[in-house]
Amino acid sequence: MHPALSVIFFTTASGAGYGMLVWLALHAALTGDANPLIGWIGFPLALGLITAGLLSSTFHLGHPERAWRAMSQWRSSWLSREGLLAVLTYIPALLFAAGWLLLGHNDGPWMLAGAAAAVLALVTVYCTAMIYQCLKTIPRWHNSFTVPGYLAMAMATGGLWLLPLLALSGNDLQAMALSTMGFLLLSAAIKWRYWIAMDNAAPTATSGTATGLASLGTVRLLEGPTTSETYVMREMGYKIGRKHAVKLRRLAAFFGLVIPIAVLSAVLAMPGSGTMASGLVLLAAISGSVGVVVERWLYFAEAKHVSTLYYGEEFA
Repeated sequence: MHPALSVIFFTTASGAGYGMLVWLALHAALTGDANPLIGWIGFPLALGLITAGLLSSTFHLGHPERAWRAMSQWRSSWLSREGLLAVLTYIPALLFAAGWLLLGHNDGPWMLAGAAAAVLALVTVYCTAMIYQCLKTIPRWHNSFTVPGYLAMAMATGGLWLLPLLALSGNDLQAMALSTMGFLLLSAAIKWRYWIAMDNAAPTATSGTATGLASLGTVRLLEGPTTSETYVMREMGYKIGRKHAVKLRRLAAFFGLVIPIAVLSAVLAMPGSGTMASGLVLLAAISGSVGVVVERWLYFAEAKHVSTLYYGEEFA
């Protein structure tokens, strides 16, 4: 598939925002800390990432002004469910933020609002992943790695972006750093298994099965159906060389896993927190986000729609 920058930004930015919202709720529930610095930076950052991501997703539509109509099909469409849940998440999230920022409390009913926001955030990310996993016509998306991969990366990047705020506010970073490292390793394990499985997977369809002529032997197109590039081949059959794919996978692993893990390990070895620790974990957050963007670009670029079988592809 042609990797649209608007969709890549949407899935990575909103994922980090939703993950950060979950971590804010967990931080409040486990520590009771209502530090205004964490709240006044954390909530605008989390909700800003979510909002920017949602808005960017409309740029991929033919008629962005009609995006609101998508929510009307929630009974059958994962896209509609995602849009509806994204809007609903704002209600408890803003209540949670109001209690923390305006009243200085994140316990009692405000904690319940935070818990509701966290649950809705995770369900929204789940729906985002299901938009792709439900498409049987794209084998690289229609598999059991898509949903856990999206959820794990959202929690990993959300944790990475909360760590600088905890460091600046003087909080102990050990528990949060270890939890974030756990999600980073989980994300890497899922992605590694995904790449291996997809690289070794047997074709789900061939030119023979697509045309119904497989019983007659190997089927090849004598000529393509068109003499020039078409929308289908440009958007559905985007090609990336194997050599370049391997390099990009290594870059995704380096920026998305190696650097963040190394930085967080160094921070854990340092006593206390503060400006230096804040700078280091900020570096980890930036690097981790770069890695996720590269990974997500590959996720779209390596996917191929079965419709390309009718335009000269041998298998999909």
